[in-house]
Amino acid sequence: MKYITHSHRNGQIIFQDPSYKDIWDNIHYVITSITDEDLIIQHNKYVGKMSLSHAINHLLKERFISEGWIPESPIFQNDNYQGDKWRLDFAKAPVSIEVGFNHGEAISWNLLKPVMASELNHISKAIQTELAVVITATSELKQAGAFDSAVGEFEKYLDYLLPMQNQLTTPMVLIGLLPPEGFIIEKIKDPITKRHSGVVKRIQ
Repeated sequence: MKYITHSHRNGQIIFQDPSYKDIWDNIHYVITSITDEDLIIQHNKYVGKMSLSHAINHLLKERFISEGWIPESPIFQNDNYQGDKWRLDFAKAPVSIEVGFNHGEAISWNLLKPVMASELNHISKAIQTELAVVITATSELKQAGAFDSAVGEFEKYLDYLLPMQNQLTTPMVLIGLLPPEGFIIEKIKDPITKRHSGVVKRIQ
């Protein structure tokens, strides 16, 4: 997949430092290794699902894990702060990754979780990171991939950065995934069940 980026607190510049460049190259490899055919094959396994987000999530998880990233990594050691709310999507010290294909109301929380993993805290950490990456869908991918309209897209994430400048103290790179070049997901309605699903429609 292709993508665009936005740098917060010089995140992109810091990732080019020799200390971090290999891990940035690894993130780039994982994302760009996902082809249109990979997406089509995976999407077709989700019978009845409309959005391409399920296929993208699956492939990202599969490939990040194969590259040694820890999935659903707890931020804290304390038993009172476990569960999905207190987990990073992926972590490999010194970097945490969030994948934000959920409701727009979760944007601020998706941005704050990697900050909590990087800042000093009164609660003992399960992992200590220094940099963050947040992967989202651009508005073009939302449309081409038949995402739910309530999903918070890359452009809306950018709107949160300025008012949350003082809270988002961790250097961060936002990645906006671009749509596939060879197909779109077309929403169709089953005449019997009346349910919507997403069908691959190839384009020239």
